[in-house]
Amino acid sequence: MDKKYDCIFLDRDGTINIDPGYISDVKDFKFYDYAFDALRVLSKLSANFIIITNQSGVARGIIKESNLIEINEFIFKSFVENNINLLNIYFCTDHPENATSRRKPDIGMFLEASNDFNIQLSNCLMIGDALTDILPAVTLGMDSMLVLSGRGKTFIESLDEGFKPSYVEENLLIGARKLVK
Repeated sequence: MDKKYDCIFLDRDGTINIDPGYISDVKDFKFYDYAFDALRVLSKLSANFIIITNQSGVARGIIKESNLIEINEFIFKSFVENNINLLNIYFCTDHPENATSRRKPDIGMFLEASNDFNIQLSNCLMIGDALTDILPAVTLGMDSMLVLSGRGKTFIESLDEGFKPSYVEENLLIGARKLVK
């Protein structure tokens, strides 16, 4: 029996979309070709998805917040078109040198989502391509998957025993297929 989750949390850049660096315009936002196939597979484990993403490009002056909102609207529309239930997109625009508790690897955005949607975080999965995605999952007792797409390969060596993801997979689709046997 495949494990069922209350919610599957997703990082954005490098996890569901190609990460060319700071994406400042919706025309530069490209989902991985396999993203929605993977999400359809994962939807057998949870009816709910939430994106949790650091977007420091806003604080750095590289991305206008209005453009970030436009990208988020495009993501929501794409999820709807693919019949995937995206509850919300939580984003943190903090600069890393001036970070609040909302910025990953801190847990603020996860706690907000838990409150907003009455989600039991310990019965959730976090999928991302960076240590900053895995650390909050471990802290909150969530299952976690490090995908090696995006920046994932650069973090694989830096994972210590206390902060190992539950799964390490090549990309979202391969990971989804392994979870749904």
